[in-house]
Amino acid sequence: MSVNYDFDRVIDRSNATSAKWERYRGRDILPMWVADTDFAVLPEIQQALRQRTQHPVFGYGHTPERLTEMLVARMRRLYDWEIDPDWLVFLPGIVGALYLACRATGKPGDAVYRPQIIYPPFAKAPQMNAQASRPIPMCMRDRRMIIDLDWLERQSASPGRLLLLCNPQNPGGAIYRAAELRRLAEIVERQELLICSDEIHCDLILDRGKRHIPIASLGPAIEQRSITLMAPSKTFNVAGLGCAFAIVPDAELRVQIKVNPYIVPHVNVLGLAAAEAAYEYGDEWVRQQCEYLAANRDYLIREINRIPGLSLGPIEATYLAWIDVSELQLEDPMTFFENAGLGMSPGRDFGDKDFMRLNFGCPRSRVEQAVERIRKAVETLR
Repeated sequence: MSVNYDFDRVIDRSNATSAKWERYRGRDILPMWVADTDFAVLPEIQQALRQRTQHPVFGYGHTPERLTEMLVARMRRLYDWEIDPDWLVFLPGIVGALYLACRATGKPGDAVYRPQIIYPPFAKAPQMNAQASRPIPMCMRDRRMIIDLDWLERQSASPGRLLLLCNPQNPGGAIYRAAELRRLAEIVERQELLICSDEIHCDLILDRGKRHIPIASLGPAIEQRSITLMAPSKTFNVAGLGCAFAIVPDAELRVQIKVNPYIVPHVNVLGLAAAEAAYEYGDEWVRQQCEYLAANRDYLIREINRIPGLSLGPIEATYLAWIDVSELQLEDPMTFFENAGLGMSPGRDFGDKDFMRLNFGCPRSRVEQAVERIRKAVETLR
């Protein structure tokens, strides 16, 4: 029997130790910045957590065999990608995995390519490993912001370098097309690069008829040069439970990703329980969530583009809007909008000070409230 999930429900997170909501405690500011949603999780996840907490011991966890089997089947079903269970490396989060990827594939001074406009850990991970962060310029393709493959192709080949990819792109929400990924794979192979692809938003595809393609699924050559990062955290709103996984086909590279247990903690036992329930029972919940997010997206694009001085392009995936505020000529866009009662992520943290990132993974009523606050704030500038 089909269940209709209630994404309109407004949930009070003010006393739930939420990083998102604690930032503006005591202030009339809507928190629409960090990338978690305000939706209640899948009921089966809650049930799985209740069941696990009935056991009185919370020692070090071991990945359930059932979870590994589901992930292998999921890659086959969604992407026609046949992976070996041994390729899976479970990790407590994607951000830590970016740092591990840099450590595993290079030494101090080596270059690490990454998108010029990207969420902050991409730029910081190479620097934390004393490596050179080399931004790849962005370009527009059919109103989608992606990395400039022409620029990348012109770079000189040098073994041992890493390329960090984000697909779907955060911010911007672009989905890389098969032809773009094939060309990127050819560049990676020809220049003897390794690629670490953050695909954490792969389930949050908002446009019907479009699909996510893991770059590693395109063939054996690129597969052996790849680290693919995925997690249930964004899809199922369980980021606080600390469970992610890497798919690493190359055995030597996989050993390096698994190393340093004193730096990277074990996966949370509750995170493992949540992941197992999410992937077993969550397909219909995800489908309905994506429909709801797509409606939020359509409303937001329509209304933002009606406000003079603002511009918002297509968002194919994620629940993160990348709003162009350049025409407003604001000295400090973040403070301006906070003073108007709206807390977004400043574009400068992602590589472009003329943008703001807004999280619309919340009930429609909150999105409408945010638009109204933005409209009133911009009117004060006239």
